[in-house]
Amino acid sequence: MMVETPYLLFIGDAKDQLSIKLAQGVADWKPELAVGEWRMPGCTVSTGIPETGLLQGVEKGAKTLVLGFTNSGGVIDQQWVPDILAALNHGLDVASGLHQKLDSIPIIKETAERLGRKLIDVRHPQQSFDTGKGIKRTGKRLLTVGTDCSVGKMYTALAIEKCMQAQGFDVSFKATGQCGIFIAGEGVAIDCVVADFISGAVEQLSPNNQDSHWDIVEGQGSLYHPSFAGVSLGLIHGAQPDVLVVCHAAEREHMRGVPDYPLPSVRQTIDINLQHASLTNPNVKCAGVAINTSMLNETDAHALCQKYQAELNMPCVDPLRHGVEAIVKLL
Repeated sequence: MMVETPYLLFIGDAKDQLSIKLAQGVADWKPELAVGEWRMPGCTVSTGIPETGLLQGVEKGAKTLVLGFTNSGGVIDQQWVPDILAALNHGLDVASGLHQKLDSIPIIKETAERLGRKLIDVRHPQQSFDTGKGIKRTGKRLLTVGTDCSVGKMYTALAIEKCMQAQGFDVSFKATGQCGIFIAGEGVAIDCVVADFISGAVEQLSPNNQDSHWDIVEGQGSLYHPSFAGVSLGLIHGAQPDVLVVCHAAEREHMRGVPDYPLPSVRQTIDINLQHASLTNPNVKCAGVAINTSMLNETDAHALCQKYQAELNMPCVDPLRHGVEAIVKLL
């Protein structure tokens, strides 16, 4: 699934910074893909990139209006419909990472069909996939895994890709979630693939390559999460990783959304992921731990990373605070 760039990031009348997570990811990692953000009256948040109206965005060369939201329920707000129609009428495709499909709203579907514009729902893959085969593939692969969901697997993967590019590696980021797809411009929303085909979809996403090439595969969920362990396992088998990087959020007390399930230790997470990854790559190793310390001050963040590093005998860093050079050195 590919989305044509550059984007005009639509953040509507959002008032919660977390609700524009998708647009924020593009702004943080690939701002060059966006001509600006389009805000409705009453919007109180921003991605930090220049504000740009529809007509100005078209003049700047925007090709796709991206709904930059990850709202509760994944629905399209009726207040956005007039602006979506305006974008279609001004020659833009429209792309969304929400659960509700764009063409489920008749007037949007009719307008896009009449104008020959594309409606792209990245949470609903259109391509078909084979089942996974586990056949050894050429090239190298790194997969981010986690103690829980929403611990920074995408940001860690992107930080590793950026660091490796700066050091001259032949490397590509492989997106497996809606935010990552808009950052990479393509990918597969792996949590929306039918279960039998998850590993096969990842094999297709990261096929044979040159021996020196690295695919940095974005992880999803956690093997310890009762809701998302299934997608995590299929992704691990399909990625056939040579290297794992474990991601963890400091001071989280339980699995997200399921308070009756305590968080596993980082050591437990390393061990169980290596065990399952060894099915399709017996030589897999863990190269380090990425810790989200955004809730800690600089002193406490450094002390926590040093503590884990001593306990685990491997690099432990906050990718945004400390960089990932220590992990990349082991690749």
